Amino acid sequence: MLAIRLSRFGAKKQAHYRLVVCETRQATEGSFVEIVGHYNPRTVPATVTVNHERIAHWIKAGARPSQTVRTLLAGHVTSAPEAAGTPQAGAQ
Repeated sequence: MLAIRLSRFGAKKQAHYRLVVCETRQATEGSFVEIVGHYNPRTVPATVTVNHERIAHWIKAGARPSQTVRTLLAGHVTSAPEAAGTPQAGAQ
């Protein structure tokens, strides 16, 4: 079974990730079929680069995105400064 998930790259405490299509039995940093995007949480705001055509192709082929990838694809990535400046509901 195929999965679309994050694969960690970068130095210690300087991680960035690739969105990869791989077999579910492979290790997280193991071999993969194709790179379909990149995610860098260290930039402000976080950078997400995705090839939507290839992701749609792989989902049609039966690949399942992980929960984190689903969140990234839905566009719910918020950076820390934006979250800190947002007023909370009910706060006066």
